[in-house]
Parts: sequence; structure tokens; C-alpha cells
Amino acid sequence: MNLLLAAGLGFVLGSIPFGLILVRAAGLGDVRNIGSGSIGATNVLRTGNKGVAVATLLLDAGKGVAAVLLARAFLPGTEGIAAVGAVAGHCFTPWLAFKGGKGFATASGVCAALSWPLFLACGAVWAAAIALTRTSSIASLCSVSFAAVAAFLAPFLGFEAIAPFFLPLLAIQVIVVLKHNENIKRLFAGQEPKIGSGPKASDQ
Repeated sequence: MNLLLAAGLGFVLGSIPFGLILVRAAGLGDVRNIGSGSIGATNVLRTGNKGVAVATLLLDAGKGVAAVLLARAFLPGTEGIAAVGAVAGHCFTPWLAFKGGKGFATASGVCAALSWPLFLACGAVWAAAIALTRTSSIASLCSVSFAAVAAFLAPFLGFEAIAPFFLPLLAIQVIVVLKHNENIKRLFAGQEPKIGSGPKASDQ
């Protein structure tokens, strides 16, 4: 029962479409009619309002943090399930016909709440990928993939505390990869734009 409650808690929190809400509140229209149609921060940035984009990023990450911390406080041992629920809720929000964002910001939030050392390591991977490729989607995919691999290898490296999160982080990796399906197709076709290349830059 606790696992179901944690999954539901995470999903409900994750499903709040902050990008859509903030863009409308700012009088900028419907973010689903802009760029890729994603409700994530990168697509919100295409409205031209950096403040709204930053707020979206922080709130999308924040709902991931909240899901994990609430589960830890009231449903101990279910943090990983709440984390998966939060990312799934963001990517497949029922309020928008089960469409949503691509999950990276919320995944970052749950990672920070699950293990801040792992979050810092993933941040370093993300920054290195950005520096090397200047491609947002590659950095996002590398970061979430690293999180799952790191959790799997944790017991062999003396970081047993991270090990229980391997399956949740693997599930989150799968969700984020699936939501980046179009980006991956463009990468293989050599058509994925780099950061700063214009309005078609890959969205999160």
C-alpha cells in the first residue's frame, strides 16, 4: 500500500504543468503552441521570457524534490517509487492528455533529493557533455544514464547508500530516453541543433 501511495504522491506532484501555468500567467499564450509544444523549461524559453523559463526549471525540479522528501518523511523506504512517479507524472500529465515535458528537470530534482553526491556527479557529467557537444539532449541523456550506472556500481565502490536507488533511476532513465525519441532520431541523422543555434534547439 505504501508503494502505491508513494507512486501516486509522486505522480500527482509531477503532473503539475508549471510551464503551461506560468506561460499563461505571464500572458504569453499556450506553450503547447510554441516550438516543440513541450511544457519544459527549454521550450518555455522560446517565448523569449528568460524569467519564466528559469521559474519553470526550478519548479519542475522542485516538484521532484518535494515528492522524494514527502515520501521520505511520511512513507519511509518509498523514496525511489515516489521519484519515478514524479518523473512519469511530468512526462505524462493527465491534465494535458498524458503529454508533458521530457523529464530532465524533474529527474534532476529527484536525484538531488535521493543523493546529493550523486546529483553533483551527474551535474559534472552534464556540464562535460555540454562543453564537448554543445547539445542539450546529449547532455541530458548522458546525465540520466550516468545516474543509473553509478547506482548499479555503487556497492562495488563503497557507496552502498545509493544502491537501493538503482531500479528507480533505471526506470527514470528509460522514461527520459523514451521522451527524447525525436531528439535521438535527429542525433543519428546529424540534424540535432546545438545550443544557441536558433529556435529549433532541442527541448527538455
